[in-house]
Amino acid sequence: MASSSLQCPPFAFSGKYYHISGGDCIRQGSFFEGKTVLNQGVGYAVILGFGAFFAFFTSFLVWLEKRYVGARHTSEWFNTAGRNVKTGLIASVIVSQWTWAATILQSSNVAWKYGISGPFWYASGATIQVLLFGVIAIEIKRKAPHAHTVCEIVRARWGVHAHIVFLGFCFLTNIIVTAMLLLGGSAVVNALTGVNIYAASFLIPLGVIVYTLAGGLKATFLASYIHSVIVHVALVIFVFLVYTSSSELGSPKVVYERLLEVGSKLRVCTEPISHAGQSCGPASGNHKGSYATMLSSGGLVFGIINIVGNFGTVFVDNGYWVSAIAARPSSTHKGYLLGGLVWFAVPFSLATSLGIGALALDLPITASEADHGLVPPATAIALMGKGGSVLLLTMLFMAVTSAGSSELIAVSSLCTYDIYRTYINPNATGKQILKVSRIVVFGFGCFMGVLAVILNKAGVSLGWMYLAMGVFIGSAVLPIAFMLLWRKANGIGAILGAIIGCFLGVITWLTVTSVQYGRVNLDTTGRDAPMLAGNLVSILGGGAIHAAFSFVWPQNYDWETTKQITAVEKEASELPAEEFKPEKLLAAKAWIVKWGIVFTVVIVILWPLLSLPAGAFNLGYFTFWAVIAIIWGTVGSAVIIALPLIESWDTIQLILIGMLTNKKPMAVLDAEQLESPEKEKTRKNSDDVALP
Repeated sequence: MASSSLQCPPFAFSGKYYHISGGDCIRQGSFFEGKTVLNQGVGYAVILGFGAFFAFFTSFLVWLEKRYVGARHTSEWFNTAGRNVKTGLIASVIVSQWTWAATILQSSNVAWKYGISGPFWYASGATIQVLLFGVIAIEIKRKAPHAHTVCEIVRARWGVHAHIVFLGFCFLTNIIVTAMLLLGGSAVVNALTGVNIYAASFLIPLGVIVYTLAGGLKATFLASYIHSVIVHVALVIFVFLVYTSSSELGSPKVVYERLLEVGSKLRVCTEPISHAGQSCGPASGNHKGSYATMLSSGGLVFGIINIVGNFGTVFVDNGYWVSAIAARPSSTHKGYLLGGLVWFAVPFSLATSLGIGALALDLPITASEADHGLVPPATAIALMGKGGSVLLLTMLFMAVTSAGSSELIAVSSLCTYDIYRTYINPNATGKQILKVSRIVVFGFGCFMGVLAVILNKAGVSLGWMYLAMGVFIGSAVLPIAFMLLWRKANGIGAILGAIIGCFLGVITWLTVTSVQYGRVNLDTTGRDAPMLAGNLVSILGGGAIHAAFSFVWPQNYDWETTKQITAVEKEASELPAEEFKPEKLLAAKAWIVKWGIVFTVVIVILWPLLSLPAGAFNLGYFTFWAVIAIIWGTVGSAVIIALPLIESWDTIQLILIGMLTNKKPMAVLDAEQLESPEKEKTRKNSDDVALP
């Protein structure tokens, strides 16, 4: 092949990174090779500055609520936020809690690999779990109204042995999620600013530890809302930049034409560049090699892996159970549905912008860089320069710290209620539990940094961890779901299903890797076929074993022992009695079952099926797709920013009036009197009033 007939990648960044040699198009260097856009001072300023700001500001908000609204900072309040959180804030928390580093980084990686199918399958495959978990959230209110953790419910129903097994799976889930948060966060901070990757691993959780120590779950909820606001503002900026205002791209038409050109001209240079570590050609499993199609075998395989893995990180993550426990009954189902639909926009709209933008700009990103989450920062830098890198870094920091605070509370509640109160000090007082909770928050926060350092040393990437999570924890999903949804669910079957399913998943994963590739290492185990096999065997095997035992030896459970779980410090509920009426909870369950299933069918089955006849998208269809991403991202952002403020306006007014007049409301004064020594008898009498 003559060099004169060869065309290297055509766009602005290609001349610097490609050259023709011996009739081949050869890659030289990569986008992030040997340079950082920002200096280390900016990196440390973002990590420490934002960390300090949120530690102070969130703690200040919690103090204001205590002083002017009358919130009592008990152990119950620390771990359940008073069980009185409204729809908007619950939805915001779900969005923030589910927006990991992977949501921002890995979604754009799969866009870069598979084209427009990647963001869709990331978003749809990880939204349905939140929608369906709304059913579990209502069942908690009906069947275990005073529970603090998922494992408390496991112990009440199935006993000590099941409790220990599922406690292990819950801790494993928290460790995996934490690992992904810090692997992605530290890699991007290092790539953009040059901050030592190990230093970033320790410093990122620092501010989170401080405000979680001060305010517990309510502090994480308040911080989550602020984080969500910043993430969604950045999301809207990036979406409009790529599709309306950028001089490099700036319209769906330009993006589409660039995708077509990349797909056709990179065919010539796929092999030499691939040997250098660059996956630059059209996705081989896509229809006509097009990036603008839903007919993508790689995208579909990723979608299945994504669905399986994320069932584990929702249903087996105590953080989601804690959020459901904190919600008021009338808000639970609506909060989870709204949160899931708004969250869909984060990976879908953002990756359809930054991930597809990286393809359209033909940025020379290596497969290793993409797996470490560097596709979005590359696009942000290419389009906005230093401003883009700062905005992306800020957005990522919000995602990592917000989800990290949720993991801190999840682990804290497990350690305090399922280990300390259950096995060490069953008669623990509220003060003792609060002290242990804070010790665990600090300890696990430090462990987060150590874990990230170990994984970085081992060469584990964000992409590998994301795909593997379902293999390790998927087997526990169906047993945990059956625990509250199926009265026949058998305890022995749950234990064996979770353990054997996990072993079968891991064995299948490694066996397929060995048979298909002849060697087992981080590279081969992270490929699609082994991951798909391991994920499916784990979740289906665990569920099948549990179901078989439950049909043969049904438990026929009546939920009485789960209803007997008690609060440590009983307080009169601020909620009206009708919130707890069985018929109202049953109506809420019917509502979330109906709409959860409807939206699941729409986004997982109907939407992709209706897009298949389009084949490789034409300009009109691609424009329509881009407009959906823009509208969903914009509307979702507006809702999640405005609704919590609207719902909390009375509380905000109360605090503002209190700050201006320096007068405490009568309810706060009464609460303080109840805490005084001479009112101890009154307080004890009030403690006898249990939650409805």
